[in-house]
Amino acid sequence: MSLKKLLKEKGYKRIKLKATKTNHLELVAKINNIEGNFILDTGASSTCVGMDSVEHFQLLAEDSDIKAAGAGATNMLTQIALKNRIQIKGWKKKKVDLVLFDLRHVNEALINHDAEKVHGIIGADLLNRGKAIIDYKNKSLYLK
Repeated sequence: MSLKKLLKEKGYKRIKLKATKTNHLELVAKINNIEGNFILDTGASSTCVGMDSVEHFQLLAEDSDIKAAGAGATNMLTQIALKNRIQIKGWKKKKVDLVLFDLRHVNEALINHDAEKVHGIIGADLLNRGKAIIDYKNKSLYLK
């Protein structure tokens, strides 16, 4: 039996991933019914949205004590947006908290490698909630 069939029987939703020129895996997700492009990052503890996309997703930003670090930058100030809805293909979750921070350094790196900008990062918090399984060979993410 194929992995795809086995996971479908177990109630998983299959999401096709797109490999970028930087070898990241990208997907389309909706936050509060508004579509955006996201990088899948198993090393990111939290799902994040760039500060420049707060209005795009109609997020309510609040100050946060969390300091963000990653991709060569540390101690970045963050905000948080509480209780959002996220949908990735047919998989949906409510009451999702999003970390908001400056993603310019990430997007500059992507643009420098002829890849498209992203609105945010899907992190381990959501991947855990969805009992994620990543099929790298077939560029698919499975969420339950």
